[in-house]
Amino acid sequence: MLDRLSIKVIRWPLAQSAKLLDQAGVTANQTTLFGFALGCLAFPALAYAHYDLALVCIVLNRICDGLDGALARIQGITDAGGFLDISLDFLFYSLIPFGFVVANPEQNAVAGAFLIFSFIGTGTSFLAFAVMAGKRGIENPVYQHKSLYYMSGLTEGTETIGCFVLLCLLPQYFAPIAIVFGIACWFTTFTRIYSGFHTLKE
Repeated sequence: MLDRLSIKVIRWPLAQSAKLLDQAGVTANQTTLFGFALGCLAFPALAYAHYDLALVCIVLNRICDGLDGALARIQGITDAGGFLDISLDFLFYSLIPFGFVVANPEQNAVAGAFLIFSFIGTGTSFLAFAVMAGKRGIENPVYQHKSLYYMSGLTEGTETIGCFVLLCLLPQYFAPIAIVFGIACWFTTFTRIYSGFHTLKE
């Protein structure tokens, strides 16, 4: 829901940073892989309850996720790069709640499983429609520079990262935050399935 607004805010600084990285010979795919490696470091940090360190890793991962897209727009958007980016993004999204579960399974296991389950809903509805939209040549006028159709919803990337930040700042409230955000994700899933089905049916 907030991605279209956050993109406007971060577009210019990301574009300027990407120009410098491009001049240094850094590629979009290298940035994707480096960002994913940083994001994976959040898992042991969470597992050992170092939530401040995990937050730093999460933020750095998301910065790299923005930079790889900005680099791709300079160097050329490719299907391979888009595939790598979205695949690692969804792995990262599921890794974070799993880290909280490992840190405190007695309190966080059920809520963490529910949140990961909700990510399956948002992820599959997002990717399934993107495949069908690609077959039909349907383009999203809001996100024209994405490698695949970017389907909007109540919970998008901005809301998810906001949730992760909140969880790191308030880890003792992981369960209620995860459940509330998971419910919001299911609202996103159902609206995507409904609108996606009727769009393709027409």
